[in-house]
Amino acid sequence: MLPIINDIKKPIKLEMSLFEHKFKESLKSNVSLLDKIMYYIINRKGKQMRPMFVFLSAKLFGTFDEKTYRAASMIELLHTATLVHDDVIDEANFRRGFFSINALWKNKISVLVGDFLLSKGLLLAVKNKEFDLLEIMSETVQDMSEGELLQIEKARTLDITEDIYFNIIRQKTATLIAACCASGASSVGQNKKIVQKMRLFGEKAGIAFQIKDDLFDYTQSLLIGKPTAIDIREQKMTLPLIYTLNVVKPSIKKHIINIVKNYYRNDKKVAEVIKIVKEHGGLEYAKKIMHEYHKEAISILNDFEQNEANNSLQLLLDYVVNRKK
Repeated sequence: MLPIINDIKKPIKLEMSLFEHKFKESLKSNVSLLDKIMYYIINRKGKQMRPMFVFLSAKLFGTFDEKTYRAASMIELLHTATLVHDDVIDEANFRRGFFSINALWKNKISVLVGDFLLSKGLLLAVKNKEFDLLEIMSETVQDMSEGELLQIEKARTLDITEDIYFNIIRQKTATLIAACCASGASSVGQNKKIVQKMRLFGEKAGIAFQIKDDLFDYTQSLLIGKPTAIDIREQKMTLPLIYTLNVVKPSIKKHIINIVKNYYRNDKKVAEVIKIVKEHGGLEYAKKIMHEYHKEAISILNDFEQNEANNSLQLLLDYVVNRKK
């Protein structure tokens, strides 16, 4: 684990430790197969950035109680459900260097596991009559589904502008981090105006996060465990590529689109697209936009009390745009 993650967690170290236990409890089932799969999921969890966003957003306004833990569990359940479903959609056999759920238990069980995780998250809110959290979660599920479908629709035609791209990543990726920050603030009784402001902060952080992921597609794959140009191979139009298509000559644009449409499995052709993107400033442009969103997110935080949690949120934002994987 990078030292910066430990620095970020300082104000919530105890809470994150307690959260792990509470999250495990939220995954319990009467079905032994489910328990076996849940155990597998728990033991391959990532850096838990999303619970960090929840806890730090709550602690920005003081101390918190069980409602914040439930908010973090709901977010993590939703996030895990989407990862399980995404691996089925993408036909992916690996996740974070481990076999995916669908690789081990096949698609039918994977879809049901994802549904189970999602229902667990929603029931946490219903059973505790926390309808503010339920509303945040339900809107997030809707946004993520629409974003995924919009991306699939546009991948068929490769007809995507920057505006459409930002709509996709706002719904598909940024909405979950926005939900983290909104639910964290809501869990400690902040009013709708503050909750909305924290949602906007999370959205901007999430967009910066996704652009950073886009940039990884054009860098060495050894550090990140992700094959170079996987987005191109999946015919996903990301910011560096969209920018390049807007600035190159019509003949080069036609050539790039032809490769992405018809030769996306050809290593030599894909490498040619990467070279064109790099030569025409696609990476520099994406980095510039990413840093603009980072700056806008920081400016929102500057409106709040400058405490330990605020400092950690700023560190977390810095980590988002500077991470190596």
